[in-house]
Amino acid sequence: MSSRSTPAETQEWATRPERGSLVSIKICVWIALRLGRRLAQCFLYPICLYFLLSSPAALRASRDYLGRALGRRSGWRDSYRHFLAFGTCVLDRVFLLNEQDQWFEITVTGDDLLRQIDQQSGGCLLFGAHFGSFEAARTIRRRYRELPVSLLMYEENAKKIRAALGAINPRLETEVIGLGRLDSLIAVAERLRAGHFVGVLADRNSDGRDMVQLPFLGAQAAFPQGPFKVAMMLGRPVVMMAGIYKGKGRYEVRFELLAQARESRPADPKAWMDEIMRLYATKLEALCKEYPYNWFNFYDFWA
Repeated sequence: MSSRSTPAETQEWATRPERGSLVSIKICVWIALRLGRRLAQCFLYPICLYFLLSSPAALRASRDYLGRALGRRSGWRDSYRHFLAFGTCVLDRVFLLNEQDQWFEITVTGDDLLRQIDQQSGGCLLFGAHFGSFEAARTIRRRYRELPVSLLMYEENAKKIRAALGAINPRLETEVIGLGRLDSLIAVAERLRAGHFVGVLADRNSDGRDMVQLPFLGAQAAFPQGPFKVAMMLGRPVVMMAGIYKGKGRYEVRFELLAQARESRPADPKAWMDEIMRLYATKLEALCKEYPYNWFNFYDFWA
């Protein structure tokens, strides 16, 4: 695993201008909840076509990624399907965060792993990616003992996520911890001791710092070390999670163990980091090949 220390350059995806605001989010949420999922979904087809035609950088990134994941040359129809899967997961977020689960058929694989960790107490870290629906994965907390879930993310995004979640459902009680603050590690350790499940999207950060290169879909790609350093220092179990969109309101929430709990710091921290990061990238690659249209990083991930 090779390291890469990137200058203080913001990754390209993070410099793109926002296409929405809290006001527009609230309006869209209000409309969607009143129309219902089936009727609201009809609006996705022209919206996704618009983005296909007006977002050349995202289109290029989609076609490059799909070519790697599908193992063949991808066309605009593939990218339209890709955009539509993303749009559907964004729309479904509105209903899932408002606990309208009646629209969905959600199956869970590996929830016995979470039950075992919960019974042992001490919480765990849930490592996801910009893949599928994190909100679908969150429904497990409502199905089993109202598991307390906190979110850990880079400070640049934490304020935006807090505001967006509040716009989608003002009654939603979700703690968002900013990764990179001086007190963030202490906050995560306290939540884990209280039995929380702490979720983090571990496939990218916004400033390109503290990255390492790993083999991913046929080439080297940069992954951030930050979430994995937190896991190494705290010693709690690390579980990979994915809320896989399968079409027609169907999701599979999948949990797989990445690392067991530890009583002490690993004898060789670098070797431990190498192993867990490679395992994460390998499992994410397998998911991308199995469900290619669930990948929602619309920028050049291999740049």
